[in-house]
Amino acid sequence: MLVLNCSMKLQMLEKMLRWSFPESLKVYGAVMNINRGNPFRKEVVVDSWPDFKAVITRPWRENEMDDLDHYSNAHAVFYKELRAYQELIENTNAINWGQIFQIQGLQDGICEICRTVALSKQVDVKTSSFQMFIHSDPDTLPDVRLQMDPNLTLAYLDISHASLLSETWSRGGNPRSQKYLANLIRCFPSVCVLDDNGYPVSWSLTDQFATMIHGYTLPEHRRKGYNRLVATTLAKKLHSCGFPAQGNVLEMNIPSITLLKSMNARFLPCSFFRVIHTPFHFLAKSHL
Repeated sequence: MLVLNCSMKLQMLEKMLRWSFPESLKVYGAVMNINRGNPFRKEVVVDSWPDFKAVITRPWRENEMDDLDHYSNAHAVFYKELRAYQELIENTNAINWGQIFQIQGLQDGICEICRTVALSKQVDVKTSSFQMFIHSDPDTLPDVRLQMDPNLTLAYLDISHASLLSETWSRGGNPRSQKYLANLIRCFPSVCVLDDNGYPVSWSLTDQFATMIHGYTLPEHRRKGYNRLVATTLAKKLHSCGFPAQGNVLEMNIPSITLLKSMNARFLPCSFFRVIHTPFHFLAKSHL
């Protein structure tokens, strides 16, 4: 196992990962963030270099991490050989199995190996899958011009909005999710529509893997085109910064899928998988 902390090697890795799209997209987004200031304090682990067969992005080991915070204890994985990926997470200290954490990736084998290794580590796993999409050329998306209420404005999210985002997020509603969302707002691009009191009514933001997440419009403001406006604006913003305009959506979220198709988003042939790992001794804790 090797930790890549050389800037030249990390730049090389970013270029190498492009050859393996779309399966490498999650790791690619994380490596891009590392190479552009590393706002979320991530690092890269490989099985070997330069002919790596498995790569993981993970939080800095020097960080004071909350062992119960799977939002920030997030890893992205890409492998060329499944066995190399299994050996990397099973027989090295690439993963801290003593905390609650998540692994994200776009390859079926990620879930398979997580289940196999977690059993031997006395860790529970919960998997979820999503459709992954990408806007190949956001600059070709037409500008969205709305007859908006004059009291509404297009803006960026503020850290003070994190509480509302957490309450409306399917994975949120707790102090850790609120803290995590506040960090995303501080570190990465976001777009929202604000009312005249500075209160968000529609928004979308970017996560630590350069992925568009949590597109949401308050119920009383739906069917007015705000979701299209924030999604288009954020996709163009990411593209202008050199990032892929990528995102994921639940397979049963038909309204969002319909919207994305109308925006000519390309749905990828591979699914996006999230695997949350919880050590058995944490399962009985009521506050999780």
